[in-house]
Amino acid sequence: MQHAVGSPLPSPHQPGQGPHAGWASAAHHPGPHPGVSPGPAPVPPPPPAPGFPAAPSGPVPPAPHQPPGPVGPVPPPPPPQHVSGPPAADSTGHVPLPPGGPVGTPVAPPTAATGPDPTATTLAVLLIGPAGAGKTSVAKYWADHRRVPTAHISLDDVREWVRAGFADPQSGWNDNSEAQYRLARRTCGFAARNFLANGISCILDDAVFPDRPVVGLGGWKRHVGPGLLPVVLLPGLDIVLERNAERTGNRRLTDEEVARIHGRMAGWYGSGLPIIDNSQLDVPGTARVLDEVLSRAIASPPSW
Repeated sequence: MQHAVGSPLPSPHQPGQGPHAGWASAAHHPGPHPGVSPGPAPVPPPPPAPGFPAAPSGPVPPAPHQPPGPVGPVPPPPPPQHVSGPPAADSTGHVPLPPGGPVGTPVAPPTAATGPDPTATTLAVLLIGPAGAGKTSVAKYWADHRRVPTAHISLDDVREWVRAGFADPQSGWNDNSEAQYRLARRTCGFAARNFLANGISCILDDAVFPDRPVVGLGGWKRHVGPGLLPVVLLPGLDIVLERNAERTGNRRLTDEEVARIHGRMAGWYGSGLPIIDNSQLDVPGTARVLDEVLSRAIASPPSW
């Protein structure tokens, strides 16, 4: 099919001439130039194709006059509409966090010689003991040397997040200090459940008394879950007094208070919980015994 076209385009420019030399010359000198051959006659336009009107000849009539529109500021374009929805899986800053839930009983892969391997599974451990038993030092070392990601959550550290209005137990035990201890336990339990939900083991340390099961061990079981593994560190009184004397700040207690707490902790004997007497053990040695105790606890969880 052919369409109506205008006059043919001029031939491409020759070397040494500008690309529009012929157009500029024709625009300024429509007639023949003196001494220049007129060249071939112009080619008439082809006839219109069937079904198409012929191209109009002559001057093009001007467009009809349009009244001017209202003069004023141009309104801005409407803002783009954003469709809400979940971010892409690879979007920056979007980290899915599974909801924390009660931790169940851990199941460790067995080894050929020693049974379940506590260093290769996700665990929640509660290290119990009096002030000066070495709970914090052992918990940090144990968490630092595991084969899987592990967090250490210290109840005393969380309790001391309160600055103004901190209820220091050295000033006497009262309802305010009791409330802050309970709040710290709930906060630690919430943190442990979120770590565990993301595949990170936890070890918590607290001075839990056997004669207060609802507030102590029962509270930890509610906060973390039935899979929590409690272990008691209970060295001799002379060792506890010696370690307490090396403390500073509000964590150092009087000898009378240390002896009273140690006496109450003796109630864990006969409770069914595993007890480690680390009087003659250093921190790495206590951590190794802790792994052995946890291996037995995984294979046969204690009733508590």
